[in-house]
Amino acid sequence: MKADPWAVTNEQFERFIRALDTHWGEGIIVPINAPSRAKDVPFVEWFGRLERAVASPGAIVALFRANYEIDVRHLLPSIQAPTLILHRKDDSTVPVEAGRYLAHNIRNAKYVELPGEDHLLQAYDRDVLDLLLDEIEEFITGARHRPEPDRVLATVMFTDIVGSTERAAELGDLRWRELLNNFYVAVRKELTAFRGREVNTAGDGLLATFDGPARAIRCACSLRERLRPLGLQVRTGLHTGECELIGDDVGGIAVHIGARVASAAKPSEVLVSSTVRDLVAGSGLRFTDRGMQSLKGVPDEWHLFSVQ
Repeated sequence: MKADPWAVTNEQFERFIRALDTHWGEGIIVPINAPSRAKDVPFVEWFGRLERAVASPGAIVALFRANYEIDVRHLLPSIQAPTLILHRKDDSTVPVEAGRYLAHNIRNAKYVELPGEDHLLQAYDRDVLDLLLDEIEEFITGARHRPEPDRVLATVMFTDIVGSTERAAELGDLRWRELLNNFYVAVRKELTAFRGREVNTAGDGLLATFDGPARAIRCACSLRERLRPLGLQVRTGLHTGECELIGDDVGGIAVHIGARVASAAKPSEVLVSSTVRDLVAGSGLRFTDRGMQSLKGVPDEWHLFSVQ
């Protein structure tokens, strides 16, 4: 039977067999079937141990020769069982045309192309693996049942040092690190006092969450005063909304809005969204209207207020 243009030629197959015979047990399958992990030494070593545990070089060569000689294309139209075909679009081992050929010749087959080039399942990225499992689940059960992410209503506070690059250049690395350490010590004392939770730090800033917006505002204002003796100014932004819990981190649109509110704040300003302002009505906190503003990457305009 005439081979299709995308099929492996005899010359290509023999080169592959020689590589298997010579390097089996060294993780030879990885650069062939998972090019994205070819330079991942621990992964290659692990897969080499797996190769040695599976078969001898002679046995694996015989298996691949037997597979190469089998041709069942004439049987494809007779398949009547429901069929799902999953193929990676840029598969480095089996051309995507092979998957498309199967889908074309098996009656009513469902065909799905997944992104990426790695053929080896153990090398799949988590996102692609989730897509694969979703497709299998839907094919078998008729529906996808993704677990609902854990979500919580929280006030997020972003704060960062104003002019940090200039200060670092002015002070030098050693003195700047000392000042930055003092900054984080002050922030963490305030978080403890106002029952805030530190989520993460990035460079010269910090993200924290609170279970109450009034405490978050008072924490931000207290921190602002505590940092004055250090000669530091901070800009702070707060927003309240549903946050997705991702391990010890938080995510979701509310977090993005909080970050954008902070970026709109002036030096030494505590800037809040209208959501926060409305939630603390009756708390005695006072605000100055900063008007409607566009927040980068966030739909619509947002009404912002500066804490007096």
